[in-house]
Amino acid sequence: MNTTLDPTELLRELISIDSVNPDLVPGAAGEPAFADFVSTWFTHHGFTVDRLESTPGRPSIVAIAAGSGGGRSLMFNGHLDTVTLAGYDGDPLAPILEDGKMFGRGTFDMKAGVAAMMIAAADVAARPHAGDILVALVADEEYASAGTEEVLRHYTADAAIVSEPTHEEIVLAHRGFAWFDVTIHGVAAHGSRPDLGIDAIAKAGRFLTGLDELAHKLARTPGHPTLGSGNIHASVITGGEEISSYPAQCTISVERRTVPGESSKTVEAELREILDSIKAVDPQFEYSITPGLERNPFSVPSENPLVQTILPIVERVTGKPPVIRGEPYWTDAALLFDAGIPGLLFGVDGGGAHAATEWIEIDSLARVTQILTDTAASFCK
Repeated sequence: MNTTLDPTELLRELISIDSVNPDLVPGAAGEPAFADFVSTWFTHHGFTVDRLESTPGRPSIVAIAAGSGGGRSLMFNGHLDTVTLAGYDGDPLAPILEDGKMFGRGTFDMKAGVAAMMIAAADVAARPHAGDILVALVADEEYASAGTEEVLRHYTADAAIVSEPTHEEIVLAHRGFAWFDVTIHGVAAHGSRPDLGIDAIAKAGRFLTGLDELAHKLARTPGHPTLGSGNIHASVITGGEEISSYPAQCTISVERRTVPGESSKTVEAELREILDSIKAVDPQFEYSITPGLERNPFSVPSENPLVQTILPIVERVTGKPPVIRGEPYWTDAALLFDAGIPGLLFGVDGGGAHAATEWIEIDSLARVTQILTDTAASFCK
C-alpha cells in the first residue's frame, strides 16, 4: 500500500480494487476489499475508523480526525461501489496512464474523487484544526444509497463536500425523482367477446397521450433558476396475457424528475389530474396509482459558508472564475441536505462514467486535491 499523499499513485491502487455493486451485477465483489483498503490507509494516517455494515457484505467506512474544538466540522462523502466491469474496453482493473489521463473502471465515477478526498483529509488532519474532519466512503450509491443512509443514522457535520466528477465546476443543485406505477384496469374476456371484455391496454393509450402532453407542458415551464423545469416519461409498460384475450390490466411505470418545490405529492396530483379527466368522459375507465421510490431534489444557496469558502480557492488554484451550476441527475448530496448537512459537489474533469472507456485528467486530479485540501483547512480552522 502506498501511504504517500500522491493522488495519482493512490488512484492507481483504488482502480485495481474490484468494487462492482452486487445489486447491479448479482454475485459481484461489492465493497469489502475497498473498505478494507481505505480502513488500513486511514488508520495509518491517524484517523479513527468506524466500519458500518448493517447489511452484511456491504460496508461503509467513516474515518474521523477530531479537531481541537470550537471549529466547524466538514464531511467528505464518496462512494466505494462502481458499475459493471463487463463491456469495458480493455482490463477495467488495470489502470493505464496515457497522454495525461488515467483510464480504468471507476476512475471518473468516482475513485478519483475518493483519492482526492482521502489525501485532502489526511493533509489537513496532520495540521492543527479546530473542527472535526470526517470522510464517509459509502456502499451502494450506484443503486439505492443504503450506505449514505446508514452513515447519516450515526454521524452529522456542519457541511459536506461530495466529490462526484463535476469537471471542476461547483454544483449547488440537482434534480430529484419520484417513481409511480399507474395501472389501468380492464376486464378479461375471450377475444371474440367485446360485449364482455374491456381492453386495459387500449384505454392506457389515453393516459400515455396525457402523459406526453404533460411532458411538453413541463418543458415550457420556467422552473428552477439553476435546474430549469422537471420532466416526466413512461419507462416501462406491461399488460395482457395472450393475443386471444382482452387484457385485464396495463401498468405503466412512470419516472418524474423533480426540481425544488416539487415532490411525490405534487407529481401524484399531476397524474391524477390526467387520469380523472379521462374518467370524466369514459365511465369504464378505472385506474390505481402505486407510489415507488422518491428522492428529493437538492439546492444550496450560494451564500452558504462552505460555498463562500471554496469559491476564491477554486479561482486561485484553477486561474479561472468558478462556474456554479446544477446537475440533472440525483446524488447523495440530497440525503445529506435532508439530514441537515448542507453541501456541494466538486470533482475532477474527465469522462466515460458507466461507459466502455472511463478516464480522468491527471492535472485535474491534482487541482481538485489541492482545492479540497485548502477548503477543508480554511473551513475547519
